[in-house]
Amino acid sequence: MQSRASLTKFAWLSIAAAVATIALKTSAYFLTSSVGLLSDAIESLVNLAGAIMALIMLTIAARPADEEHVYGHSKAEYFASVTEGILILGAAIGIIFTAVQRLIDPRPLEQVGIGLAVSVAASVINFFVSRSLLNAGRKRNSISLEADAHHLMTDVWTSIGVIGGVAVAGFTGWSILDPIVAIIVALNIVWTGYQLISRSVAGFMDTTLPESDHQAIETVMTKYRKKGVNFHALRTRQAAARRFVSVHILFPGDWTIHDAHHIAENFENDVRTALGGVITVFTHLEPAEDELSMDDMYLDR
Repeated sequence: MQSRASLTKFAWLSIAAAVATIALKTSAYFLTSSVGLLSDAIESLVNLAGAIMALIMLTIAARPADEEHVYGHSKAEYFASVTEGILILGAAIGIIFTAVQRLIDPRPLEQVGIGLAVSVAASVINFFVSRSLLNAGRKRNSISLEADAHHLMTDVWTSIGVIGGVAVAGFTGWSILDPIVAIIVALNIVWTGYQLISRSVAGFMDTTLPESDHQAIETVMTKYRKKGVNFHALRTRQAAARRFVSVHILFPGDWTIHDAHHIAENFENDVRTALGGVITVFTHLEPAEDELSMDDMYLDR
């Protein structure tokens, strides 16, 4: 897992983008007095906190296995994504609180054109950084980078909504549109935070691998069934970048241990090839004719 350390450069990129967009969006708020643009700036603060958390957790996840963590440290990435989800929810509450105050006490917007231009520049930065992080996260199976990328892309879309709402409010004089747009943005942020937290909790709870991975494993099993073996007690889980597969292989009783072991080794290699990425495969060899082989085929309940 040491190669995961190379992913920290993307976390640094996200931090740099967050600092730049905070400066730009805060300037846009002071120029326009728009609570919608303020909500955008607050979300960028959350981006910065999330990026810093991602950097810390990616650094920990890159550590090799040790005596106390024999399966590595990859689950540390879930702490980054769940923390970012909580921060997003906190930001949404702050945005709604500010927007409601502005609904009660509307204020005219100022220097709308310049403020929107500054906000557009910040959104362009977030868009390109988000694409970079998302590509790296999917390629390297990093939930931290994917969470950060989705958060940044959400920021882009909410910024588009804010910019549109502020533009209409500024040029029509309908000041009430500004806080309404801010509340809509906040609700969208809540949904993003919920999704990040749900996915992270699923990782902590050792949720099984997706159906596509199970189909790939089944394809490999079908190949080996033709060689005279069978399978049961398939169990899978994911710990951030690393995936785990455990299965019992039933061999004819007249096979030698040597032959059965070679089949098992080949099967493990084929599963790793079929799934790709970082895979740990455990196999347990059992004689098909022994009735005791069936005692452990079901999950513990």
